[in-house]
Amino acid sequence: MRPPPAILILAAGASRRMRGDDKLLQEIDGTPLILRAVRAACAAAAEVIVTLPANDRSRRAWLGDTPALLVDVADRAMSASIRSGVAVCGADALMIHLADMPEIGTEEMARMVEAWQRSDAATMQATAEDGSQGQPVIFHRSLFPRLSALTGDTGARSVLERHPPQHVALPGRRALTDLDTPEDWARWRVARQT
Repeated sequence: MRPPPAILILAAGASRRMRGDDKLLQEIDGTPLILRAVRAACAAAAEVIVTLPANDRSRRAWLGDTPALLVDVADRAMSASIRSGVAVCGADALMIHLADMPEIGTEEMARMVEAWQRSDAATMQATAEDGSQGQPVIFHRSLFPRLSALTGDTGARSVLERHPPQHVALPGRRALTDLDTPEDWARWRVARQT
């Protein structure tokens, strides 16, 4: 079995579609989403990196007691966060996780880690139960130069296109559920109670 990946949590986005609220500070069972994501990652991996907006105190304030490495990112583009995370990663692989996915917890991350360790793939991607491609995604260190060359706000899609991933199915639609707007949050909360 190969070594487990580090986990990079992308939490430097501007949350613009929330119209003034910060989606990463939305509470689930009394805990802000960003803290839930970081705690889950810390339970699944020894090395956890979190990218945060430079000079942002509100998100950072929730993470002071976690063992995660907090990295300030001046540019809000997703590629800047990925480049910053890759630059400080000490592991042989990196799992990239979007902080606004409330249904990805320790269990899902651990399933990805275990699948990675048993595989020899260069990339691995979570899917929904029906096979729809989602998040998180894992990259071997051999692809770090490609990740470090990313620009813009499309993430690592171009790397996955050149290096097709092995897929790992997660239950239901967990790999697809991200909450970007107040309406997304309202629908998700209603569905969660039924």
